[in-house]
Amino acid sequence: MTMLYLDNAATTPVRPEVLEAMMPFLTHWFGNPSSHHTVGEAAAGALADARVRVARVLGMRASDVIFTSGGTEANNLAVKGIAIAAQAGRSARRVITTPIEHESILESAAYLARVHGFEVAHVPVDHLGRVHPDAVADALDTDTALVTLGYANNEVGTVQDVAAIAAVGRERGVPVHVDAVQAAGWLPLNIAELGVDALSLAGHKLGAPKGTGVLAVRGRVPLEPLLHGGGQERGRRSGTEDVAGAVGFATALELAEAERAESAARVAALRDRFITRILSTVPSAQLTGDPVHRLPGTASFTFAGTSGEAVLLELERRGIVSSSGSACAAGSDEPSHVLLAMGLSPELALTAVRFTFPHALSEPLDAVADAVAASVLAVRPGG
Repeated sequence: MTMLYLDNAATTPVRPEVLEAMMPFLTHWFGNPSSHHTVGEAAAGALADARVRVARVLGMRASDVIFTSGGTEANNLAVKGIAIAAQAGRSARRVITTPIEHESILESAAYLARVHGFEVAHVPVDHLGRVHPDAVADALDTDTALVTLGYANNEVGTVQDVAAIAAVGRERGVPVHVDAVQAAGWLPLNIAELGVDALSLAGHKLGAPKGTGVLAVRGRVPLEPLLHGGGQERGRRSGTEDVAGAVGFATALELAEAERAESAARVAALRDRFITRILSTVPSAQLTGDPVHRLPGTASFTFAGTSGEAVLLELERRGIVSSSGSACAAGSDEPSHVLLAMGLSPELALTAVRFTFPHALSEPLDAVADAVAASVLAVRPGG
């Protein structure tokens, strides 16, 4: 049976163009970019070129781009590195975030509180998962080291007004970091236009391999490294660089950016048709997240009176793969912290199902919506 994969927010397949770009640096030009010979210098040149290509998409200087092992490391380096540097430089001891963030942000903030004595303020969100700039402004004080939040939520797809929040931080002299892992390929990433000071990305959401990522940090923002050693990445992230991974990441990011406007519009129209069909055919279905300001490739629902996991199993039996939320919380039998923060009851949160679409989606998903309706009916008691 052919499987239809609708869990692209968790990971995406590696694009053929990306594999082709990476292959020389896994085989012939495999050198360590710190080595001073022909093979090493070829690797160093490719690494430098990849950095320039990423910086061009982000509207930054190449020296502001740090290659990481993925979004989790990028978020850890941003949250811990900026906050600890601010604590050392100006005695700032407060971090502002929200309760709907990815675990890599929430756990990094918790670490700062536990180990370094920071106060962590969680700005509330509304029932659509929106963070209001005024609430961020109210939470800011002279002791704030960092504001950190997601550009778009990984579970419900709500897109934040990052530019307005960044303007609040800029007015108060507080750096703003955004986790743009889910936004890449769907939303603009130019840091100058967004006004943010740091931005995290993960390659495997874009058609690059798992284990690749970027943290972009404006050069004026102090950053304490988390990894110490040979001083690679201008001393901000020691360790021999993954040259092939950097080349693959740059290639995937360029392709995604070139296709972004067309694919976002096309997929958003198909997403809206899918949402409408689900809401009209599945009794008690509720859309979660902002109905307007949401990622083009995300449609998430609750189905009262069911178990979200049971719906997923029934869908997979019918050849459709999706998820109940973040893959980073897979295996947890606890309700989503995102949905709870949005005001859903624990019982309703446990009925959640998320569908996330590929950038190449080109056909209506009416048959999938019908399969969802049949699956909900099959697992609902008395259905």
